[in-house]
Amino acid sequence: MNPERLMQIILAPVISEKSTLVGDLHNQVPFRVLASATKPEIKAAAELMFGKKVMAVNVTNVKGKAKRHGRFQGRRRDWKKAYVCFEPGTEINFIGTEA
Repeated sequence: MNPERLMQIILAPVISEKSTLVGDLHNQVPFRVLASATKPEIKAAAELMFGKKVMAVNVTNVKGKAKRHGRFQGRRRDWKKAYVCFEPGTEINFIGTEA
């Protein structure tokens, strides 16, 4: 797989109460990924970016919410979320500084 494409697949971590709970219970980290990304590409991208072994990847397509601004209606765009399961005992540091 092309390393340039792999570095563009993972867009951002999803930080919320639910994602923190899932991370604590199942050792998973949710990421916002490209809509065209596949499970093997997401796995390779996570291993390349974090240098940790990935056990499994679960993917869900999130539908954009319908929004109104005055009398105009619109929708937010759809996006893809990937739950990446790392090996047990693995810590992921998003800040980038390791102590």
